[in-house]
Amino acid sequence: MYWNSLISNLPSPHFLQTYEWGQVKAKYGWEPIYLVWDNQGKMKEERDLNHLSSFLFPPSAAALILRRRILQNSFAARLSILYSPKGPLLDWTNESLRTRVLNDLQSFAKKQGAIFLKCDPDVVLGTGVPRSAEDVEEKSGTAITSELKRRGWGYSSDQIQFKNTVVIDLNPTEDELLARMKQKTRYNIRLAEKKSVFLRVGTLEDLPMLYKMYAETSVRDGFVIRDEAYYKTVWETFMRLNVGKLESLQVETFQLSNLPTCEPLIAEVNNQPVAAIFVFYFAGRAYYVYGMSRDAHREKMPTYLLQWEAMKRAKAKGCTAYDLWGAPDVFDESDSMWGVYRFKEGLGGRVVRTLGAWDYTPNPFWYRMYSDIMPRVLDVMRSRGKARTKQNLGA
Repeated sequence: MYWNSLISNLPSPHFLQTYEWGQVKAKYGWEPIYLVWDNQGKMKEERDLNHLSSFLFPPSAAALILRRRILQNSFAARLSILYSPKGPLLDWTNESLRTRVLNDLQSFAKKQGAIFLKCDPDVVLGTGVPRSAEDVEEKSGTAITSELKRRGWGYSSDQIQFKNTVVIDLNPTEDELLARMKQKTRYNIRLAEKKSVFLRVGTLEDLPMLYKMYAETSVRDGFVIRDEAYYKTVWETFMRLNVGKLESLQVETFQLSNLPTCEPLIAEVNNQPVAAIFVFYFAGRAYYVYGMSRDAHREKMPTYLLQWEAMKRAKAKGCTAYDLWGAPDVFDESDSMWGVYRFKEGLGGRVVRTLGAWDYTPNPFWYRMYSDIMPRVLDVMRSRGKARTKQNLGA
């Protein structure tokens, strides 16, 4: 896909900016709009990617914008919300380019009648746990934050993606990767191997079973998930892009292309699935996005072995980084993600703190209305979603 080739050459390309992610969201009420800036900083807007085929390569910036109309049958039907997941993509340290892109985005939001435009690019504010010996502040990130505030953007109360994450550098050898892990993590990996935990790559036929396991995990751990159709749409869209069907853990030696893909890795004990993860790949980076497990055989540590195999597979596919997808906002035991973070920390990654989501609000009145009403609507939807998941599981 031409769009993926365009964005893969920009800084911090992300699978949430790919053509395929736009197509997934298009099935759930969002219209994908593709913005691209040429090397002179001129913006081009397209909804039909065929019109971008003549675009001069490479671009200086790009953004997949998701647009959703609200109140379809009312006097406010023209109003919409806009979201650029992990975008826009550009060299954020280039002040003149940054100014041009932000000016164009603000003008675009106004023309679209947007209540707000939400962006959460991977602009790094710092690395390491705050106030620790590894804490390193990124000065350019601080400057960008200040500029957004001056322009009237506000830090969003609705953070769609994790603003902090843990990233593993895959450039070292496998022995070096193991050496960087916590001793307890290495022990658990070896334990899983000794306890005959078997790993395989999942297929499309495994998706119903994997969703059920994911639903079980959500009920046990208390988080909300969507219905099965949504996840099957996401998983199938990216799995069908894999080069061939991989039925075992034998890794091809091909380098990753600009084609975004994903694969489920499944851990089994006595031929029974007990844990699984979905790993996405794009432009030399791997992402651990969905994880699930059953209560059975947890003492055999299958989740540790899954992550180690995911690291080895990503490295063999040419990835240089493995994003473990999420870290706490507050790095202490009060944060709900603290336990998950401790698990990820043991794998030898480093904390990366990013800008998070910021909103530009051309229409402050409607933004206040939306911000007041939507949290209550979402609370009701989450409560119903939890109840529906439990009911479907027979819990």
